[in-house]
Amino acid sequence: MIRSMRTLCFIAVLVSTAASAWAQGQPFRVLAFYSTHVEQDHVDFALQAIPFFKAMASRDHFDFAATSNWDDMNPAVLKQYQVIIWLDDEPATLAQRAAFQDYMEQGGAWLGFHIAGYIDNRKIWPWFADFLGTVFYGNSWPPLPAKLDIDDPAHPAMKGLPPTFVSPANEWYSWKPDPRSNPDIKVLMTLDPSNYPLGFKDTLTGGDIPVTWTNTKYKMIYTNIGHGDKIFSNPTQNLFVENALLWLGNASK
Repeated sequence: MIRSMRTLCFIAVLVSTAASAWAQGQPFRVLAFYSTHVEQDHVDFALQAIPFFKAMASRDHFDFAATSNWDDMNPAVLKQYQVIIWLDDEPATLAQRAAFQDYMEQGGAWLGFHIAGYIDNRKIWPWFADFLGTVFYGNSWPPLPAKLDIDDPAHPAMKGLPPTFVSPANEWYSWKPDPRSNPDIKVLMTLDPSNYPLGFKDTLTGGDIPVTWTNTKYKMIYTNIGHGDKIFSNPTQNLFVENALLWLGNASK
């Protein structure tokens, strides 16, 4: 009897291990949300991001889809995907926001670009303000290149990146409070102080301004890059985007 029990337990372990290995071997699935009725520079970014991610999906063996229907931000659709991307907009309705919150709290993953982090009052969506770890405070204008410093070279999203690089022309945001002051936030990239003053019409004059970070309570990365049609012109930055998505999808490059 004892021998039979041991045999059954051993078989159960083998089945569980095999099932886990099979699941880990499956391509992860990514759904990118975008809009075409927002600021043209944000549309331009999204329309370049979609073929970038399609090519990446073919190269790195995952499934990628994009939709401009934000009503797809619902539980039935979200549960089919391991990673959600916001390219140039954010959920507008209470139902969409509730679906996304539940998705993230149930272990989903998120990659947000630029305008995805534009919330200038935590009362607009308190949960998202906590999720992001801060709110928008100001910006530079016009879009300009900027030198970025890598804060955490050991993070998988920073794999293979040099200590600094010059990011293509972008509108840069500042934040209040500083995301770094939140114990749940791990900053990955920051504007280098040599950039200041950054901008002409609207100017960032100094201070600690993170560009990319993760909230360690979730599987997420927010990055401020994503304005205009020059974002994918830098191979170093492209490597970061690829690393970030593969990390969120639990894949390795």
